[in-house]
Amino acid sequence: MMIEKTTTTLTGPERLKAYEDNWRTEMGAWFPGERVVLRGKDVFSELSNYSWMEYLYYAITGVYSPQNARIIEGLWMLSTSFPDPRLWNNRVAALAGTARSTGALAVSAGIATSEATIYGLKPIKGAIDFLYRAAQQKNKGISIEAIVKKEFKTNRSISGYGRPLVNSDERIAPVLKFLTEQGASQGQFVRLAFEIEDYLKNSRYKYKINIAALNAATAADANLTADEYYYMTTLAFVAGILPCYIDSRSQVEGGFFPLSTDRIKSTCTTTRKWSN
Repeated sequence: MMIEKTTTTLTGPERLKAYEDNWRTEMGAWFPGERVVLRGKDVFSELSNYSWMEYLYYAITGVYSPQNARIIEGLWMLSTSFPDPRLWNNRVAALAGTARSTGALAVSAGIATSEATIYGLKPIKGAIDFLYRAAQQKNKGISIEAIVKKEFKTNRSISGYGRPLVNSDERIAPVLKFLTEQGASQGQFVRLAFEIEDYLKNSRYKYKINIAALNAATAADANLTADEYYYMTTLAFVAGILPCYIDSRSQVEGGFFPLSTDRIKSTCTTTRKWSN
């Protein structure tokens, strides 16, 4: 049953009643035994020639752009999906493998831990948000120095610049080469990202650009919003997560980075009672 009633002015039980058996969406639907629709297009007849990344890009943005889909795919491969089990999200998947959990649970847990504050999805989203705000301020005549200092004062850091382990980012050069090949290395936001780096690395901060800022700048030049870019990057780590799970799953059970108890600093008693 469809309830033809305006729901925006309703509150409480009346609002819930208006949504009972009634979900209006322009996103898509499955018609059993007939067809599937995504954003007004028939998946079987109108979208069947899309690549998977083109399909995902269209699902998130509503825009068909083979070039942007190819760029996002390249950024995923060169920036995030590294099969090293020491990396935080890959380690979770490897632990799942050594515990003989399933691949789906391993990937889900790895993706969940990718939403970290220092690494992963939050800095990626923060970088594009910062670049959009920086561009607005620069267009008003505010200097890069003033923009950077304001950002440090407000957030105590700048997403997309600096790196905890090493100062430079080995991914910048290959990603720039890839973007040049795609004709996407000279956009407004990519230039802005490096303009900010020029100031930072020659200031007392000594920060250099990291891959989050370059990826975010590329996404901004493709007119992606911060949320759209976040959605596009949610699965970006999977091609690194799965190999670590598979590797750990194929080796000795419980053998992934075991830690002896004498290496743990503890102030608790050495003997514990397990029952009364």
